Amino acid sequence: MKKRLIQTFLTCAAGATLISGCSTIMPKCTEITDTPVFHYQAGMKALEDRDITTAQEKFQRALYCDDSFSIAHSGMAIVSAEKAKAQQNAGFRTVELDHMTAELGKAKKTAKLSDQLFDYYTADIRSKTAVKTANWLDNAKDAYDDGTKLSVDERKLSYYLGTEAISYFMGVAWMEGKEYQKARDAFGTVLNSKREGKWHEKADKGWKRVDKIVRAMGGITPGDVGKAIAPQEVVSRADLAALIIEDLKIDKIMAGRIPLIDQSGRKAEFTPADMINHPFKAEVLTLMKWKVRGMEPKFDEASRAYLFKPLDPVTRGEMALILEDVLIKLTGNDRLASSYLGQENSPFPDVKATSALYNAVMNMTTRNIMEGELSGEFRVNAPVDGAEALLAIRVLKQRVNTY
Repeated sequence: MKKRLIQTFLTCAAGATLISGCSTIMPKCTEITDTPVFHYQAGMKALEDRDITTAQEKFQRALYCDDSFSIAHSGMAIVSAEKAKAQQNAGFRTVELDHMTAELGKAKKTAKLSDQLFDYYTADIRSKTAVKTANWLDNAKDAYDDGTKLSVDERKLSYYLGTEAISYFMGVAWMEGKEYQKARDAFGTVLNSKREGKWHEKADKGWKRVDKIVRAMGGITPGDVGKAIAPQEVVSRADLAALIIEDLKIDKIMAGRIPLIDQSGRKAEFTPADMINHPFKAEVLTLMKWKVRGMEPKFDEASRAYLFKPLDPVTRGEMALILEDVLIKLTGNDRLASSYLGQENSPFPDVKATSALYNAVMNMTTRNIMEGELSGEFRVNAPVDGAEALLAIRVLKQRVNTY
């Protein structure tokens, strides 16, 4: 009996005509939505939402249904790259990097059509950008060059939907690699494609950001603190203090307007404990000396002391208040402090006319030192980025020179 079962199995395995007792091999995934494509698309959506765990589960299910499903291997490569990026332990990071490399290899090996190769090259760019190993930007550019040479039927791109996607992710790579002109060009390629596609809105945001960085860095010398701050997505209180002192020379200007006898005892009332060894200690103490509003130390409940909190991000509303006070001090025009008080209607839905920040916001926007959004909002609680801070201080300097 045992011998007969073995013979039957061998006959089926060899693909011979089915005989009595030989069963058909059933597919692993039989439900309508339990398909490799469905799980791949769900995994890519999870990556968009920064849900790496769900993305991994979805790609694994896609590969369980079909272990030669190339684009699911591409998705797994991105997952491993994101996990390596977040990994602090060198050993665990190496493991994830090995997984990433293996999955990219499988994705390329199992790719049979140009649309699958497109996913592979795009995943290669995204993975290299995430982990930034040696020569990562050159390797990403190689993948971009290969990917753009493909002749792809866009109707078969189940997630990316348009070939401009690879230009968008190369734009991200250039931006991460601080090649801002090239990033702007790559985002521009997306925006100049024939239609409004899935990646246009993201590319538009990317283009505006790098364009702002390029403009902000114009005229910056290699040693300027602004060169390091311009690309930052968030500006800290200490960063802003350094920019104000370096670009506006507030100490020199103020000292020139005050008699020497009144300057002799002018200094910061104290040095906050969290600034004693900070590289921007002198800049912060200078702003404290001139009592710039918005740059005062804050009371810290935990330590029961007044601290400067140099790492706290600066919001747009806070920067408006700080720059307004700097403008008042440098021009000597005290009327600016109340020029918009008493108005009934605000042009910004997120800044009421009764808000303590309203006057400052209006002083900054009417002088084009800061700008609102096309939506009409000022984004009063949004963090200030480095390029925005540099451009605002540059315009403020021009306004001061006109007085």
